[in-house]
Amino acid sequence: MPTNPSKCAELMTEKEILQDCLSSQKHAAATFNTFAGECVNEQLRTTMLNILDEEHKMQADIFTAMQSNGWYQVEQADQQKVKQAKQKFCGC
Repeated sequence: MPTNPSKCAELMTEKEILQDCLSSQKHAAATFNTFAGECVNEQLRTTMLNILDEEHKMQADIFTAMQSNGWYQVEQADQQKVKQAKQKFCGC
């Protein structure tokens, strides 16, 4: 494995880099979510929630880039299944 970072980048495609970034953002968001939920200090909780919001924005940007390049396919949800899930979880 090359030790030079520029050589490593040459070995990864843009798709692979974005996949790695998306995976990292998902992990970071989950971690900040846990931290925010377990903060005793309100000021620290607010800071963690602000960071979490930024992590979600970065994750959405990466997702959008991947989707626009056809690298992350999302199936359209069946409307009947959406309606059933909504009724199940909100009693609507």
